[in-house]
Amino acid sequence: MSEFKQNLSRAEQYLTRFKDAPLGQFIGGEFYTNEKTFTNLTPVDNTSIGEVSEGTETDMDKACEAAENAFPAWRDISGAERKRILHHFADKIVERADEIALVESMDCGQPIRFMKQAAIRGAANFRFFADKAPEAANGLSLHQDDHTNFTVRSPIGPVGIITPWNTPFMLATWKIAPALAAGCTIVHKPAEKTPLSAMLMAEIAKDAGIPDGVWNTVNGYGATVGKRLTEHPAIKAVALVGDSATGRRIMSQGAATLKRVHFELGGKNPVIVFDDANFERALDAVVFMIYSLNGQRCTSSSRLLIQNGLKDKFLAALQKRVANLKVGHPLDPNTEVGPLAHQEHFNKVMSYMTIAQEDGATTKVGGIHRKDLGNGCYVSPTLFTDADSTMRIAQEEIFGPVLTTIGFDTEEEAIAIANDTDYGLSGYIWTENTGRAMRMAKHVESGMLWVNSENNRNLPSPFGGVKSSGIGRDGGDWSFDFYMETKNVCIAHGTHKVPVLGAS
Repeated sequence: MSEFKQNLSRAEQYLTRFKDAPLGQFIGGEFYTNEKTFTNLTPVDNTSIGEVSEGTETDMDKACEAAENAFPAWRDISGAERKRILHHFADKIVERADEIALVESMDCGQPIRFMKQAAIRGAANFRFFADKAPEAANGLSLHQDDHTNFTVRSPIGPVGIITPWNTPFMLATWKIAPALAAGCTIVHKPAEKTPLSAMLMAEIAKDAGIPDGVWNTVNGYGATVGKRLTEHPAIKAVALVGDSATGRRIMSQGAATLKRVHFELGGKNPVIVFDDANFERALDAVVFMIYSLNGQRCTSSSRLLIQNGLKDKFLAALQKRVANLKVGHPLDPNTEVGPLAHQEHFNKVMSYMTIAQEDGATTKVGGIHRKDLGNGCYVSPTLFTDADSTMRIAQEEIFGPVLTTIGFDTEEEAIAIANDTDYGLSGYIWTENTGRAMRMAKHVESGMLWVNSENNRNLPSPFGGVKSSGIGRDGGDWSFDFYMETKNVCIAHGTHKVPVLGAS
């Protein structure tokens, strides 16, 4: 039996439970379902892979109250104990890594070649923050001649976690792990389009011994349970991975209760390739950073800015690579690009094929619905050329396997084009000139930049964007800055003169 058929067989076994009974809620350590459900479709062929219990505002109220009630005990246990529990949670993730990978591939359409590492990366996120839990409360010692200041940190309280549909499991761990390590309790609202791996995580939390109420998961729609989560007074902060429009809406909804927010939002990230770049390495990185994960990643380099001296040669090689990408079933180990996550998003991505033509760009490769692959959300990897910054394909986040190319002559022109967008999440610079790399790094408007590299994730480093790409930073101690409050304590040495008023 081929590896593809083996994957299909195991996936069917794992998915049977979701077809047999609705996916429900996990609140206060208990699983339950509501009578009203909605259908979860796989993007592979747009058929049902089960029903999902539609959470209500009442469900969300229960979840927020459960998190609030569980918070004092979770806050007060030692960092060492939280470390032990979270490492145990990571162990349980690894035990179910095969299930997580196959279920998630069928749920969101991501190729198994990428998803088979999703659980392992998720476990690594938990282990990293578990190890930091004992030091989470640590602050600074700040000395003066007559006073000594020191800071301490404490968890902010129950927090809301809202995660997207593109790589659901990994992104959820990236948010939840530091929250729990800091001593916060959580209410998780996963994307309604891809809910399965979130419930697997809730099951693992229960199995790993995370106390009841510390972890809660509510399935449902953003307009109901999502809105209630962002408005509930028990929730002290909201962490979101999503698009910029959703971020604006959540900020407005949370304003009445002065919620702290952390937003990882959209991007229109440039990869800037100069004439002196290492040709083959740059080509590999350009292809990988837009066509891996179906182009559905916030840090994808969706705009190629190519210096005109190298442009013709680079685009010729790029065209061949894009045309050669293997599109297919996500469980086929040979597949490089799978179906987009759901029909609505597929329709959005396909609309840009017409928009590109209307704007005057050239569709060099792709731009079509792969109907030969069945009734799924398959789009051919697409390469647009002859574009400029005025075009919608150069300004708007398409969030699919679609690359827009723009030529430039000088550093100054490259910087101007790179910054000519509302977004500022990440950027990529390819040059062998160290001075140029330093100059570009200073002037390109983004929260993160990689020089002569694809996206390389370093867990202690800050992760986040500027402009419409987000608020705040994840990673290392930056995560604790969001999930914790800092208190300053000032102790006098008894040597300073206290001002005297009203003395006769």
